[in-house]
Amino acid sequence: MKSVHGVPVCGVDLDAETRCAHYDSDRDVVALRFGCCDSYYACHACHEAVTDHEAQVWPRSRFDEAAVLCGVCGATLTPGAYFDAANRCPACDAAFNPGCRAHRDRYFETE
Repeated sequence: MKSVHGVPVCGVDLDAETRCAHYDSDRDVVALRFGCCDSYYACHACHEAVTDHEAQVWPRSRFDEAAVLCGVCGATLTPGAYFDAANRCPACDAAFNPGCRAHRDRYFETE
């Protein structure tokens, strides 16, 4: 576990902006909170690697709570704010990886 802007983030080989062993491009700077353990992880593969339980996505019933952490500035976002952010942090304008949209269902309840 690493503290990123004062927030505990779990993962494998994390850097100071939440990049990990699995995703380490200049835009891989978000950590996501999982519903099963209420903790932030750099990615789904990190959750799988460091926990002893199956991942549960962030439930729609909690979409009013922060579930995304910007690793650049430390801003926290609700899922709705993250979805609407056009792949940039609304607080610091850091670029987020646009490819993450393709596997949103690994992190958030989609139906």
